[in-house]
Amino acid sequence: MDIYDFKVKQTDGKEFSLAKLKGKVLLIVNTATGCGFTPQYEGLENLYREYHDQGLEILDFPCDQFGHQAPGTDEEIHNFCVLKYNTTFTQFSKIEVNGDSAEPLYTYLKSQIQDDTIKGAKNKIAMKAIEKLPGVSKEPGFIKWNFTKFLVDKKGNVVARFSPTYNPADMKSEIDKLISQ
Repeated sequence: MDIYDFKVKQTDGKEFSLAKLKGKVLLIVNTATGCGFTPQYEGLENLYREYHDQGLEILDFPCDQFGHQAPGTDEEIHNFCVLKYNTTFTQFSKIEVNGDSAEPLYTYLKSQIQDDTIKGAKNKIAMKAIEKLPGVSKEPGFIKWNFTKFLVDKKGNVVARFSPTYNPADMKSEIDKLISQ
């Protein structure tokens, strides 16, 4: 099994096959509209605008598992992102990323890379604080919070997992490498 075997639900309820994205670099993110990291939508959109024509696709999966920070319907979440952050990348239906009801794609992603990359003292301190919040998963490999990011190369290999504190702009060098391959 690889990433291209998965089908996910679009906001209109239709199924979308990730096989349609073969040959693209993917950045897959679980998001929330009411989180302290929600302003990362702006950074994600900047990456998308800079790299989309070169083969980057951003897949946004709203998730309400952490502090009930993604309330609302798929349509309400989508409208918020478009109106507040002018997002144009693909947003899918709200999912769960941990537990028995976890989206199968996320179960797969977590199995490929179990630990977040956390660079810099500031980010490490922030993650320590997040790990103390109610609702944070303590399970090994589980997603700890909103805005965990997975980077997938053109061949479908999950090559990196970034913590919620990791700024999207700081992923440019990794994206550059993958796009040039």
